[in-house]
Amino acid sequence: MSHRVIGITGWKNSGKTTLTERLVAEFVTRGLKVSTIKHAHHAFDIDQPGTDSFRHREAGAGEVAIVSGNRWALMHELRGESEPSLDDVLARLLPCDLVIVEGYKREGHLKIETRRRDAKDTRPLSADDPNIVAVASDHALPDENLPVFPIDDIAAMADFITSRLGL
Repeated sequence: MSHRVIGITGWKNSGKTTLTERLVAEFVTRGLKVSTIKHAHHAFDIDQPGTDSFRHREAGAGEVAIVSGNRWALMHELRGESEPSLDDVLARLLPCDLVIVEGYKREGHLKIETRRRDAKDTRPLSADDPNIVAVASDHALPDENLPVFPIDDIAAMADFITSRLGL
């Protein structure tokens, strides 16, 4: 099954995570099943030194599953393998109505670019990425050719995504 995917992209501190979080909540309220993929810095770790699962990985396990009555997680150590592509990760997700991808600036899925005045960088990404289909901004962008949404107008962006992806 191919997933319906929308990306949230932008420079550091441009509001990507907040927008992703608010869109997830909006779509869940609308009755959709939503999954997310977050591209992180290479040094990230969801595990803590000293935990049993951390010790399993330190001993050399390639994959460690942590399972409880509330959730489960599967960690895969790359151990020199290449980072999986976005398509590889999408293929591992269970079926859902929508996948919201945060990061993955250079991939070819449709994206909404976040722009904030106090972001680390304010150069528009849309000029070099034809897959950016809209902009969410905390300031007016009179020269932008793409649809521009106020960064807090979550309902309007969700409507746009719904229409664009045929949800």
